[in-house]
Amino acid sequence: MPNEQVVILVIEDDESIALGLKMNLEAEGYAVMLETDGESGLERALKDSADLLILDVMLPRQNGFEVLRRFRESGASTPVIMLSARGAETEKVMGLELGAEDYITKPFGLAELLARVRAVLRRGQVRQSEASEKILRVEAGDLNIDSGTRVVTKQGEVVSLTATEFDVLWCLVAAQGQVLSRKDIQDHVWGPEHHGTLRTIDNFLLQLRSKLEDDPVAPEHLLTVRGVGYRFST
Repeated sequence: MPNEQVVILVIEDDESIALGLKMNLEAEGYAVMLETDGESGLERALKDSADLLILDVMLPRQNGFEVLRRFRESGASTPVIMLSARGAETEKVMGLELGAEDYITKPFGLAELLARVRAVLRRGQVRQSEASEKILRVEAGDLNIDSGTRVVTKQGEVVSLTATEFDVLWCLVAAQGQVLSRKDIQDHVWGPEHHGTLRTIDNFLLQLRSKLEDDPVAPEHLLTVRGVGYRFST
């Protein structure tokens, strides 16, 4: 049983789905807060401390993508699982690029959702444990990357990264120059049970290069190793 202090905020406008999630999550030992529209959901997410957000895409007043974008822009790193009746790959990629940890297409099985919840929470606990045991800082040119504070600066200015962007970056940095395949990165950041498209990794690298490299087309640090994957060069 999970610790009863683990709090999950569900932002879902379909009453039957919301109440079903609340009932089943509480049966697993989680504390659950409910909101039914994007604006109130974002306000609750920013005001009250939750360990996980379950966020629907199609919400009244403000859609889930906009809620997620504003939530991440506030600096919040709380993990987010998105729900959507639309399973288009472009929407999944958009959700992950905005900083969601996972994306589940409706209709979904309860066992699958609970497994995804446990996996996301477990990854968050591992990250916190790693940060508390060893705080590492890496300098690469004009970049300074601190895994303890999860802050990246470029020429002394803080670069705004989503939680998942930082995880992808740190995965490459921590490999200390070794080449990682897309599958290696996916398994490290989302877990081996994740079944998302590997194309997502390419999109994250494009985003990171646009934010961190002087010339994203000719990167100095986030390098492609053709036919294999990516590596970080200091």
